[in-house]
Amino acid sequence: MLELVKVLGLFAITALAEIIGCYLPWLVLTQQRPVWLLIPAAVSLGLFAWLLTLHPGAAGRIYAAYGGVYVAIALIWLWRIDGVVPTRWDLVGSAVSLAGMAIIMLQPARSV
Repeated sequence: MLELVKVLGLFAITALAEIIGCYLPWLVLTQQRPVWLLIPAAVSLGLFAWLLTLHPGAAGRIYAAYGGVYVAIALIWLWRIDGVVPTRWDLVGSAVSLAGMAIIMLQPARSV
């Protein structure tokens, strides 16, 4: 169980790095924010790529499971950063994504 908590935490940090790395260029391109924001965006995406290497297991399985956590973190971002309250549909979709992540991560006799 502790392993799952660690993996979920790492997934959450990884998702934040990816979201920040994509959000900053979006601000530059659509909201006319300063171009220098592309520098921390590149650093954040580099961090994202490095964080993916820290996850235990086969890369494809990790990416698939990570997607469920990414959806949940993205909806938290929607709410806290964009100021848009997630709908019931958003929350149900996120729950389904997290259930998929749990099925992938908790499968018996998981091979690396």
